[in-house]
Amino acid sequence: MKTLYLECAMGAAGDMLMAALYELLADDAKASFLQTLNALGLPDARVAVEPATRCGITGTRFAVRIGGQEEHEPQAAFAPSRHPRHAPTTGLGEIESLLSRLPVSASVRTHAAQVYRLIAEAESAAHGCPVGQIHFHEVGQMDAVVDIVGVAILLERLAPERIVASAIHVGKGQVNTAHGILPVPAPATLRLLEGIPAYGGAIDGELCTPTGAALLRHFVQEFGAMPTMRVAKTGYGMGAKAFIGALNAVRAFWGESVGEHADAASQSNDAVAELRCNLDDMTGEAIAHAAQTLLAAGALDVFTVPAQMKKGRPGVLLTCLCAPAEAERFAKLMLVHTSSFGVRKTLCERYILTREFTEQQTRLGSVRIKRGRGYGVGKSKPEYEDVAALAEKNGVSFMKTANDILKEV
Repeated sequence: MKTLYLECAMGAAGDMLMAALYELLADDAKASFLQTLNALGLPDARVAVEPATRCGITGTRFAVRIGGQEEHEPQAAFAPSRHPRHAPTTGLGEIESLLSRLPVSASVRTHAAQVYRLIAEAESAAHGCPVGQIHFHEVGQMDAVVDIVGVAILLERLAPERIVASAIHVGKGQVNTAHGILPVPAPATLRLLEGIPAYGGAIDGELCTPTGAALLRHFVQEFGAMPTMRVAKTGYGMGAKAFIGALNAVRAFWGESVGEHADAASQSNDAVAELRCNLDDMTGEAIAHAAQTLLAAGALDVFTVPAQMKKGRPGVLLTCLCAPAEAERFAKLMLVHTSSFGVRKTLCERYILTREFTEQQTRLGSVRIKRGRGYGVGKSKPEYEDVAALAEKNGVSFMKTANDILKEV
């Protein structure tokens, strides 16, 4: 099983996580990723990769420059009208609108929007105001967009089957924010880390930022010690600050799980929860909305099939697939967004192929290829969004575009 382990011994920030994952890419894929970031269309934004050395160890640091000036992670704040001294700000709705227009896959846009909402909800709870009144300062705003979208793209391309992270070092002391001097970890960061193992230490400063905490909360499936794994590659994502006697970096370990989580070709290698409910009193529009809500929340899959209900009524069987640990969260969503009074749960095992994403140049243009292998089977297919974009660009049918791409891969 492809496993990613994130060591957060010096906390985590968005740029550190992105840099650590970037180092896991194959050399020929790194330039493509950087090109993708710089093609996002963010106003006057330019992303640069810089080698950085901390404690004699060389790694990577990402720098986002807006109009030539390097940015820093944003602080969230109330609406400007309540704090006139603050710099101009942008609300969550505007951020979500910006994300929806980015030239990335639907999955990346969804993940990025969910991470930003986690930050907004944490700020809302910390400051005691509605999410709609939480605004993000323009200073650093594009930096956070790049970090969050970049991490989502990298995880889509690496396609780990298991993501584990260490306990998170949060640092100590105080941090200067738009609201004044606050203790470390800042209240919003602390809210995002609820239920996640974290600790302080001798390092004076904010080691885990709200963006870093939100990314870990959204993507990481398990927190704890490094699992038994055969490490194939290690990435060092360097922080902007240099601490004396401490390596300020997130380390990313990439490899195959060994033991109970290993991808054995002779047995089932994944568990999934199947949640189902029967519906016979909802409109097609309402059911479609419920399905899209579940997918946006991170469900593995959602689908419907026709069903014959009691008293001869036609109905629909709504099924949601998710990780077993997420079953209760998705069951609640199904109860909220459907008319059902109950949701059935079945734990299943499934056989899955090890998956990876690569980007390939074809005569029609650049396209991401999804490849699967295992159990003596190998297959590949181009990503739907890329095929659709190339079909529209070249004025040919979707099927012809897909077939032409497959001939080249």
